[in-house]
Amino acid sequence: MKIQSGSSRAYRIVSVIILVILAFLFTFPLYWIITGAFKSSAVNNSPDPAWWPPEWVTDNFKALFEKRTAPLWEIFMPFGSFTNPEKNRVVLSAGPDAPAAFRWLINAVFMAVAAMVITCVTAAMAGYALAKKRFNGRALLFSLIVCAMALPKQVILIPLLKEMSGLRLYGSLWAVIFPTVGWPFGVFLMKQFSEGIPGEILEAARIDGSSEWKTFSTVAVPMIKPGIGALAIFTFINCWNDYFMQLVMLDANNVYTISMGISTLQAETSTDIGLLMAGAAMAAVPIITIFLIFQKYFTQGIAMGAVKG
Repeated sequence: MKIQSGSSRAYRIVSVIILVILAFLFTFPLYWIITGAFKSSAVNNSPDPAWWPPEWVTDNFKALFEKRTAPLWEIFMPFGSFTNPEKNRVVLSAGPDAPAAFRWLINAVFMAVAAMVITCVTAAMAGYALAKKRFNGRALLFSLIVCAMALPKQVILIPLLKEMSGLRLYGSLWAVIFPTVGWPFGVFLMKQFSEGIPGEILEAARIDGSSEWKTFSTVAVPMIKPGIGALAIFTFINCWNDYFMQLVMLDANNVYTISMGISTLQAETSTDIGLLMAGAAMAAVPIITIFLIFQKYFTQGIAMGAVKG
């Protein structure tokens, strides 16, 4: 017993040391970005790295907010270009001019949140139907979804571009949102979680007179909530970091996301490291916030997936 206790204690000590080292390696880039955003240009461009800002300055954020301006918001008529002879988007409302960085951040948050919500709703319903409904072609449909997971987005870029152009959504945030909503991984993940719902509970709800929608929303959804939370984080991060689709689908300053906006500033001011650090620090805030909100469901989802495996 003493030998086992000693080996267990040594294992915990080694595990903690390894976790601390990994945590440091993963968090150091974020630390460097945040501190770099508050360093002066001379310190950032110095060949000798400053691990801590000698003087905390906000000039980088001032420069970020003063570089460009854009309407704070714009509300477009859905598919309004179809009724416009000039085939331009119809703007119903536009906000006052504001720093373009604010507009980029609003665009990025709207894009990622809209994709997250729509994906979670559609994937949960599709996964539940594939797991608990019996219909002709169910196995074939699921096989096609699994096969679609193996296709990189670059392979279907041309069809997506033609589709968004045909719908006259090219150049809008919806051209990035809709391809993300059709993420096969979301359906696959929700199907795996829905498989764990006991059929007896669903049958009892139907005997009590619950409709199909009520059974899904009041019985199935609470049981797969950890999976939905995990999918929400995956979808938000996937859409937020999908710079490739943003680069292809977005074509104007007013619809740029924070990633696209920073890249354009980088092309203009490649030597202003502090400005780029300020933009990167600003872009990291929504990701950290979403992870903290859904962290409980994310860990539960990973734990449940490990138990099922």
